[in-house]
Parts: sequence; C-alpha cells; structure tokens
Amino acid sequence: MAHDEFAIIEQYFTAIGDSSDDVLLAVGDDAAVVELAPGQQLVISMDTLVGGVHFPVDTNPADIAYKSLAVNLSDLAAMAASPAWFLLSLTLPGNDSRWLSAFASSLRQTADDFKLPLIGGDTCRGELSITVQIAGTVPAGQYVTRQHAKPGDLILVSGELGNAGLGLALKQGRLDLPQDLQTHCLLALNRPQPRLELIPFLREFASAAIDISDGLQGDLAHVLKASHCGAMISRDSIPVNSWIRQQQAYQYALGAGDDYEICCCLPARHRGEIENWNLEHPACRLTVIGEITESGYFLRQGEDLVDLGNAQGYQHFD
Repeated sequence: MAHDEFAIIEQYFTAIGDSSDDVLLAVGDDAAVVELAPGQQLVISMDTLVGGVHFPVDTNPADIAYKSLAVNLSDLAAMAASPAWFLLSLTLPGNDSRWLSAFASSLRQTADDFKLPLIGGDTCRGELSITVQIAGTVPAGQYVTRQHAKPGDLILVSGELGNAGLGLALKQGRLDLPQDLQTHCLLALNRPQPRLELIPFLREFASAAIDISDGLQGDLAHVLKASHCGAMISRDSIPVNSWIRQQQAYQYALGAGDDYEICCCLPARHRGEIENWNLEHPACRLTVIGEITESGYFLRQGEDLVDLGNAQGYQHFD
C-alpha cells in the first residue's frame, strides 16, 4: 500500500494516457512543460467535483473518475477545442487502497479512450473532492464562445435532456421510474458523453455555444447575457424521453442539470447543415428548440408564454 502522497502518485497516477511529442515534461516535476504547434491557441478549463455535492458519496469511484474527466471534456467541446492534456488534484479523506485502485483504473481507461495524457497535479488529505484542469487546442481564431449569438439564429441542443436529473432523483429516492428507464438515467448521471464529435461542426457553423451542466434554462441565459440578446424557446421541441413527455415533467430537462449536452446557436441559413449532421450522426442528434431574439427570454408552453427572464441554473451558494 502507498503510505504518503508521493507514493500514491507513483503507484496510481503515473503514465496515465498516451504520451505525445508535445509533452516535454509531465508527472514527477514541479510543473509540466508542453509545446504548442504553430497557429494553435490553448483553451483551458477546470472543474471541481465535491463528494455530496456533485455526486452522492457512495458513488462508485470508477464512475467518479470517468465523470471528472468527462465534464471537463464537455467544456472543451463547447468551445470547439480538441483535448490535449489534463492535470488532477485529488483530495482524499484517507488512504483507501481499494477506492484508489478503482478510481485510478477507471481514470487510466478513460484517459486512454480519449487519448488524453495526465501531465501533473496534486494529492492531499481532506474531504473528498476531485479537480481536473484540462487543456485543449484550436486553430487560431476558431474557438467558439457564448458571446456572438445574433437575433434570428437558431437555438439547438444535442442529444436528450433531463435523463441525468431523473437518475439523481431516482438515486436519492425522490422518484420512481419504470425499470427499463432506470439504467438509462443512472448511466446518464454517472457516465455523461462529452460531445467531442461536434467540435468540427461548431468551429464551422456555430455563433455561440455552451455545455449544459446546470440546466438548459440557466445555461442558455448565460449565452443571452454574454451576447446581449433574448430568446424564444419551445418546451415541446426540447428532446426528452417518453416518460418526461407523458408526465409533463419538463422541469428535469429545463433545470435539473448534469446533462453535459451542448446548446449552440447558428444562423438559420445553416438548416441544411443541421439536417446533414443528423443523418450522419444519429447518436448525437441536434434539435432546434427556438430562436435568438432582440430581447426577452420566454418559453412557449402550448398557448402560454412563460417568462424565463430570471431563470437560473444550479446555484452552489443558495
């Protein structure tokens, strides 16, 4: 068993992910050294997952490791950046070799799957939390932000929304679901799929994008604020599973969060490109849910309009 933080790093967290020629110095020194190719810009993001806040404390450590990387990869996807490297800061309440083995094994497998090398980090004692800093690259000037949506742009989301929120409610005993839906929703909660396949599409066509981590209504509000515009979205256009539609439980799609799908905006002239994308990528289907407007933020719900002007996503300090 590893007895201190240095031994833990050496035993569990060395040589994770495929090494590449652009990593000049990785785990084992005071800092990592990487090299950027000419004409590339660096995109950097960081997320912290805290036990009891971002995941139930009894969550499988393999799922925690996967999700720690996946949520960061989702941030890069939203900005159309290709993943390059990551750093890990791990705070542990104790030296549990079984937990560490399961976590490290899953982290190694996930990093290998995404061809993403671990190049440094830190380990210390305290309440369970996992912080990943991720870096990606993008050709100069081709990154996508929240800031350039324009009136008339279409608003789209990838995949299906609300499943992770259902999974959390199920796990917490707040909700009962049909048996055939339970596995699907728990998988959405614990193993979100970062939409890296969307990166080339976003670079070419998107005016703005954001990943849906805190709920559609709140995350889209961030785009509207940054772009100084409004939106009209249709509740019935939001892609959800049949249970949400039948139960009219759209609150899980609008506000529950943890979906890690992409919400993006693009000029209406690109409708044909959306259709082409959907034909070629049925597993990452894009659905038009509304349109960017000059001002205001509304949800069309049948014949009614709901004002989302004060919409917020998940708030850590409420």
